Amino acid sequence: MGNTLKTVFFMTLLTILFILLGGMLGGRTGMMFAFIFALGMNFFSYWFSDKLVLSMYRAKEVTEAEAPELYSIVRNLAQKGGLPMPKVYIMQNPAPNAFATGRNPKHAAVAVTTGILQLLNREELEGVIGHELAHVHGRDILIGTIAATFAGAIMMLADWARWAMIFGGNRDEEDNPLGAVGAIIAMIIAPIAALLVQMAISRSREYLADQRGAALCGNPLALASALKKISYGVESMPMDAKPATAHMFIMNPLSGRSLMNLFSTHPPVEERIKRLERMAYGG
Repeated sequence: MGNTLKTVFFMTLLTILFILLGGMLGGRTGMMFAFIFALGMNFFSYWFSDKLVLSMYRAKEVTEAEAPELYSIVRNLAQKGGLPMPKVYIMQNPAPNAFATGRNPKHAAVAVTTGILQLLNREELEGVIGHELAHVHGRDILIGTIAATFAGAIMMLADWARWAMIFGGNRDEEDNPLGAVGAIIAMIIAPIAALLVQMAISRSREYLADQRGAALCGNPLALASALKKISYGVESMPMDAKPATAHMFIMNPLSGRSLMNLFSTHPPVEERIKRLERMAYGG
């Protein structure tokens, strides 16, 4: 299954989970309230995510005179991809990493650490920037926000149902045909299922950004080499990053390897490299 189809499949699955489990845990009224509440929170995040994240990591916007090589790479690849020129930022951080943010291509920003600039050669950096611009082109901030809205609403409903049960609240059998046992099972399963699907969407978008980014820079092996270097760099020097923003980076900044791939926002780096090598050699 292609990565685009996987994203569609997982988004549909998340919607179905919300409707089925949401109806069981909160009924129609609770389901709508949770959805509107989650939508409001994530709408704010979507609209202001660029300013919040860039400020969080103290990223400084740079001009072409201040970072000529980086600026020229971003500009050339943006033009090649038919994208508006994004703002360019540098984070004073020795850990090698990069991310893109912005609610749409017209309001995009690409940020890299000083560590990644020192670690990678020009071709590898082009692969990384291509990957980030692929996220911009694919409107991954929007897709991630929609996924977070549904997942957040499911988790909220599970919390409300748990508190209602603790304080003796009960619901009509018509609303929850499986009764108390079904509600307890749903309270346990719903948040885990929502998180798993949300993480699966994030991983699918990473694979797709690798593929599109490699095609944009024209050198899949350069991106594969960059990922290998970044992985080693992150393992030896994890970044002081917020878990809520880890999915935005090209590599999980908290650790080079995930303890549980199912709950990871990023695919295994070994698999990402293998796919890029197959792409380079026509496999």
